[in-house]
Amino acid sequence: MKRYQLLLVVFLTTITAWSQSRLSTDKPNIIIILTDDQGYADVGFNGSKDIPTPGIDQIAKNGVVFSSGYVSFAVCGPSRAGLITGRYQDRFGFSRNPLLAPKDSTMGLPLTEETMADLLKRAGYRTGVIGKWHLGAHPSLVPNKRGFDEFYGFLSGGHQYFPEKWDLQDLSEARNQWDGYRTKLLKNYERVNEEEYLTDALSREAVDFVKRNADQPFFLYLAYNAPHAPMQATEKYLSRFPDIKDEKRKTYAAMVSAVDDGVGELLEMLKTLNLEENTLVFFLSDNGGPTKDNASSNLPLRGFKGDFFEGGIRVPFALQWKGQIPSGKRFDAPVISLDIFATAAALANVQPKNEIDGVNLVPFLTGEKAGNPHQDLYWRNYNVNRFAIRSAGSKLIEEPKKALLFDLSADISESRNLFSIQESLTQNLTEKLNAWKKQLKDPLFLGLGADEEYSRLHPDRFTPDQK
Repeated sequence: MKRYQLLLVVFLTTITAWSQSRLSTDKPNIIIILTDDQGYADVGFNGSKDIPTPGIDQIAKNGVVFSSGYVSFAVCGPSRAGLITGRYQDRFGFSRNPLLAPKDSTMGLPLTEETMADLLKRAGYRTGVIGKWHLGAHPSLVPNKRGFDEFYGFLSGGHQYFPEKWDLQDLSEARNQWDGYRTKLLKNYERVNEEEYLTDALSREAVDFVKRNADQPFFLYLAYNAPHAPMQATEKYLSRFPDIKDEKRKTYAAMVSAVDDGVGELLEMLKTLNLEENTLVFFLSDNGGPTKDNASSNLPLRGFKGDFFEGGIRVPFALQWKGQIPSGKRFDAPVISLDIFATAAALANVQPKNEIDGVNLVPFLTGEKAGNPHQDLYWRNYNVNRFAIRSAGSKLIEEPKKALLFDLSADISESRNLFSIQESLTQNLTEKLNAWKKQLKDPLFLGLGADEEYSRLHPDRFTPDQK
């Protein structure tokens, strides 16, 4: 035991020396921590009382909370496509949650799109993704083909949390959409026999990635599955919430707490390796909480995952970059997940291949630039013909035979529809929205709601390949 401890001390001392040898002018490391289906209200920095999040709250304490932080869609897959490309996903037809279709090269992020990993590899970064992918399961679409040097996780839109439930060796054994939840985890292209609770395993791998790459610029995309269903937690985390009587809320709280532990461990490793001042750490959820499904809370926001009320698209969102941006501040101007790509590109000093929609946030946080990063933000849900635009403090939601206009600066809960009494503003926002619509593409693939239809059209979807 003493020998092991001595070796660990030597290892950490060596790594720390390497990290200290990196110049302060080096390209900064970039970490994105993305949770899945976490409610706006379910972090301490947004006022949570029943679910303590001391690990996550460190990011807010050390940096900036984006009180009007948005994602580019209200469900998982399209939101992730926007995040990883810095572009509105409807520009390239990623308008739906992709199905599990390992034989379909069109079911996922098209190859025309440059990922953040592609971009940062060109700038000399070591790149890793840990956790949920959900951007395509075809061999041409997997993380190691999309700019990531390392991958540890799963390709599907969700996963079982307990290792004993991972009873499929790989996707060749899948026979329906939900079998992807049952596969063994992937380490790059190889299946592994993981023995830990899923969230703990992903946290462990994230800390290990940072330790191994401390001597070079790195990009880590840590995409937790929690607190997405199925609602599963270990007794270690459940026991922390004896006062929560609702069983679903209790399990949800435990799942968030597991993530929080992992975030705390990752931040502690950055501190140990003297990397805090050379690492940006973003934290956000991929969409608003689906309150009925996982007992999350989006209060005081109206709505939930899947809609364009604030509860579907405004998420807990924070950034730390110690010594470089202010600490303990709230930034109230609207920002969006697309801005992470733009910020990374600017700091890595590399030009994106495609025109992006995000904005480098750092100058606005340091005071180098005044005003708001965005004049307008947009959303489209192709399946139900729903659109939205936020411009300054106003937001218009447009649906067939109905339109809603809200003054978010005075009505964050979107309780009063001003559509009929603000005709001039409504017309202005509608014109902007119509101009944006002309830039978009129709969906490239059928989505999650068309599972049966897709299988009828592709009868060999889950048929094992003949050898």
